[in-house]
Amino acid sequence: MSRVGKNPVAVPEGVDVSVSGALLVAKGKLGEVTVPLHEAVDLKVEKDVVTVVPLDQSKLARSLWGTIRSLVNSAVTGVSVGFTKKLEINGVGYRAQLKGKVLNLQLGHSHDINFPIPEGIDIKLEGDRQNVVAVSGVDKQKVGQVASKIRGFRKPEPYKGKGIKYVDEYILRKEGKKK
Repeated sequence: MSRVGKNPVAVPEGVDVSVSGALLVAKGKLGEVTVPLHEAVDLKVEKDVVTVVPLDQSKLARSLWGTIRSLVNSAVTGVSVGFTKKLEINGVGYRAQLKGKVLNLQLGHSHDINFPIPEGIDIKLEGDRQNVVAVSGVDKQKVGQVASKIRGFRKPEPYKGKGIKYVDEYILRKEGKKK
């Protein structure tokens, strides 16, 4: 029995959840998210609770049970509260600027990196030196993917800690060379 799947998803006030065919649509104050469903599981939507039930005891149904429940929970949370990932830029001369729908990153390369902001994602600069980039949106997967892509332009190095890291990430520091 799935430990994740057996828990029902609570639908907060102001969120509308509907199932049409093989898609679940969650609408809220921040936007709309669709979740593709599988025929091995069934969804029961009451007024403020969504329950995921496997149709049989096959391995596929049992493995998709908790996965679909997590996707539904992420969709409901995304349209009601939203998701945010914060990245911190460390290094001399490393900076970020917003130019319309483009994030301009100066990361010590021979050229600036112009990252076009995808649809449905909002990026803000925070901090006193504007060295904290906050990526937010309603789709958890998309927010994580964009944050990972920005981090990948200059990953943090272990000697001085220069690069882009998540705010809550700890970089294991190494000792430099000795004489």
